[in-house]
Order: sequence, then C-alpha cells, then structure tokens
Amino acid sequence: MQHTENEEQKFNVRKLEISDKGKGFIELLQQLSVCDSVSNDEFEHRFQELSSLGEDHVICVIEDEVSGKIVATGSVFIEKKFLRNCGKVGHIEDVVVDSGIRGKQLGKKIINFLTDHAHSIGCYKVILDCSLDNKVFYEKCGFKQKEVQMVRYFI
Repeated sequence: MQHTENEEQKFNVRKLEISDKGKGFIELLQQLSVCDSVSNDEFEHRFQELSSLGEDHVICVIEDEVSGKIVATGSVFIEKKFLRNCGKVGHIEDVVVDSGIRGKQLGKKIINFLTDHAHSIGCYKVILDCSLDNKVFYEKCGFKQKEVQMVRYFI
C-alpha cells in the first residue's frame, strides 16, 4: 500500500505523555490483553514511576494527528546483566496497533523505534514474545524465532 507524504506525517512515533490517557491509550491496550479501567490517579502514579526509570523503560506511541487518538503503542525495558561483559538486553512488550487502522506499517514503526532505542543505549540484543499469528510480522521486522517461551501466571 502506497502512502502519501501527508499521510506519513500524520503518524509519528514519540514517547508516551501523561496526556495520552485522555487520547485512548488505555482503550488501545485493551485490544491487546486484559486491561481494566485505570483511574487518572493510577495512571499518573504509574506514569511517574516508569518515567523515573529514564531510558531503561520507554513506552512509545503513535498519535493520529487528525483524530487526536493514540493508534499504536509498544514498550521496551532494559535488563542489565552480568553476562556478556555486563551487557544489556532490550525486552519489547505490549505492541498493539488499533484494529481500525492496521496495514499502514505503524507496527513496524513502533518496533523500529523500540529496537533503535535498545541499540542506541548499548543492548547486545532485543527480544520479544509473540503469538504464532504474529510470527511472520516480527520476522519481517528482522526478528527470528529462538527457543520456547514459558509462563507461569499468578492471577
């Protein structure tokens, strides 16, 4: 799908801002997984908590400049290790593009932003977990399957 220059300018990746709660950020996350309503106070507290981590935890968004809504998001947090000469690993999480606007390469923009961030602060790799349905998308973004994900839920 070809995009006009004007359309490309509508969809810029930036870091999450406190005002994004009012632009549908939580509702977008609800398209990905269980995400109950979050009060303004809860949002502000978590936002400040994550902001205090600086470049070690970055949430990015794409805001549709026409509608003013958040239409894509993802995050990366940095794990500091003893392995690999005290190396760092980026973990990409919570990537979602609004179901009504998919197919415009917004997911790829989010992944590139997060991957570039991890690389720029010295990570030796970036990893993520995804469903089999999304495997081809992530392969197109330069990822390859490695090993098996395991999980144990507490709730």
